[in-house]
Amino acid sequence: MEIEWLPVTQKLSFRKFIEQSDLLEELKYDFNEKAELRHTETHGPFAFNYYKNVLERNSKRYWALGHLLEQYIYELLEKVCKLQKVYIPPEADKEPRSFFFMSERALSNHHSALLVLLQDHGVFRAGQWSQQAIIHHGLQHGSQIPCIQMALQAHYDVIVLNPNDNFVDQHTGEEWKGLLTQNGEFASKKMVQTKSFFSLQESLQCIPKRCSNTPEEHMAYIWDYFISKTEGKDVAFIVHGYGGLVFMDLLVRKKWDVMSKVYAVALIDSEHHVGHQLGRDVQLLEWIKQHCREWVTSPKPLDKPATTVLKKEFPIVSAGTEKHNLAPSSSLQSIFKYFRKALKAKAANFSRVSIVTRSSTKRKQSA
Repeated sequence: MEIEWLPVTQKLSFRKFIEQSDLLEELKYDFNEKAELRHTETHGPFAFNYYKNVLERNSKRYWALGHLLEQYIYELLEKVCKLQKVYIPPEADKEPRSFFFMSERALSNHHSALLVLLQDHGVFRAGQWSQQAIIHHGLQHGSQIPCIQMALQAHYDVIVLNPNDNFVDQHTGEEWKGLLTQNGEFASKKMVQTKSFFSLQESLQCIPKRCSNTPEEHMAYIWDYFISKTEGKDVAFIVHGYGGLVFMDLLVRKKWDVMSKVYAVALIDSEHHVGHQLGRDVQLLEWIKQHCREWVTSPKPLDKPATTVLKKEFPIVSAGTEKHNLAPSSSLQSIFKYFRKALKAKAANFSRVSIVTRSSTKRKQSA
């Protein structure tokens, strides 16, 4: 995949984040012209074992790298993809709260489709399919930016969920305030000592974020107060891993609303369980059969049928990879082809219904 979307400039370089963190010696890394994370001197890939055979220190260094990547991706979402950061709930500006990203006209542009991205569970945040994939395979495989750019180019509006942003650490709240300025930009001075980054893992006392305690609650809130408010939107979802379970939870909670608004769902190596979540609801089972398709990890080529013992409720095809964290990037082109066909079929069905309705009306008038 071409990566012209990545502006490898000093202004938006990942190196800037590292230089402002007092981790300059421990993390001599930046993204190259291929969007791969490489050592700035040796040009080699990321090496976990920086402190020779000291697992705890190496783990904390890896965690610090992940936090810096999180902030870097947020900046790319805003400055490269031109998405807006939206805090939830809007009125709770005096307490810890979560946020998500959406395109400027996501709620007001009634003539475009809306794509919602729902990631797997993990330490990573909005804009990432897999932190591990970003570190070891590059932004084009682990971040959601190629997917977002593809959607925007196809005239979709986009909502990027942040389902794993559930808590704030009680003991380190003050350190986090020193880390970032109010608008999310890094402060100009040296912001935090290395030990401050490393101490963030020490505390187990966390404060839950209202309306985002869990991925399910985060999804339900954004559906109720944002997605459901759109009129005339054709909504599509891409869900990965645990995100599939979260979507099925939403489908059960908001049955008729979801079925009326969502025209296609692309599940990627999903953790949902139809039997446990949907039960024997005939209407839901018929709806997912018509509107869902899953791409699963498989040794088979991309899009080849991939049968599984437990999942038979809707079409299942190969993601073209056996690695869970690479499945989103591997199946991306196929997913957008599926969306185009599904939207075309929906439009054709709407036209047939309109013709039948008009014909029925004429017969009544002439009778």
